[in-house]
Amino acid sequence: MKNSKIHYWKKAVLILTLFTGITNQAQTKNEIIPLWKKIPDEIKAPDYKENESITDGKVQSTSLVTVPTLSIFLPKESKPNQAAVLIFPGGGYQHLAIDKEGTKVAQWFNSLGIVGIVVKYRLPNDKIMKNKNIGPLQDAQEAMRFIRENVAKYNIDPNKIGIMGFSAGGHLASTLATHYDEKTYEPTSKISARPDFALLIYPVISMQNDITHKGSQESLLGKDASQTLIDSFSNEKRITPQTPPTYLVHATDDTVVLPENSINYYLALKKNAVKAELHIYEKGGHGFGLGVQDTSKFWTRDCEEWLKVNGYSN
Repeated sequence: MKNSKIHYWKKAVLILTLFTGITNQAQTKNEIIPLWKKIPDEIKAPDYKENESITDGKVQSTSLVTVPTLSIFLPKESKPNQAAVLIFPGGGYQHLAIDKEGTKVAQWFNSLGIVGIVVKYRLPNDKIMKNKNIGPLQDAQEAMRFIRENVAKYNIDPNKIGIMGFSAGGHLASTLATHYDEKTYEPTSKISARPDFALLIYPVISMQNDITHKGSQESLLGKDASQTLIDSFSNEKRITPQTPPTYLVHATDDTVVLPENSINYYLALKKNAVKAELHIYEKGGHGFGLGVQDTSKFWTRDCEEWLKVNGYSN
């Protein structure tokens, strides 16, 4: 009886060791890293706690984010000098569609041999940040700087680090593309926060009252924002010749975020001689993620071609 117990425990320890080894391998492949050692201009609010919506064991969306993170997804066959994309999920600056516009997108990038990095950024809120207008941008700038600092660790080419944003995440991505050198906090290094390219999918671009997404505008700027503040975060007005090359996707029948957001951004890029490609699909509505139905279904195929032509994927 004693020997059988010893045999049982040895077997249990062996199984646990094997399981731990497998888990550790998985963790080294896909890491979740806290973005900050010390969050700038943070206000501690004990009653403000992250709220995750989980279905079938997967986090679908999250809100009330207090600890921003980077989830790093590496391709199965990691190669030297890979491209990487920081992914900003949408959700009207109220929540993050972390699965549909985050995890699944990172896995798609992995299938192209590109490192996918999901940014779980703080959503603008006066309870946890001194200036909610710049809170998300602080996270976006630091995410870019962190990845640039760690390119050797993840076999990333420092000149092939792009950004992708969906809906309000597209506003944050386009804000980084146009405000990358704006000093929103005291960085620990002089590394640039400028993305090398931008992929904007049914993005909120403008804060102008006639075409903005009112929910995103109110969440980021407040109810009674000044025209100066509105202009500052209307990113079609902030483009220069140094703005990164950009790929844009929208649907004509999008009534949530009007396609004029993408159109006006594209025209401003063109005016400044910045490389740009715009796809306006007849149908698709809003929030189609990687493509669900109608003519927007195959936008990823067109995007893959753009990435190849511009040397960001093989």
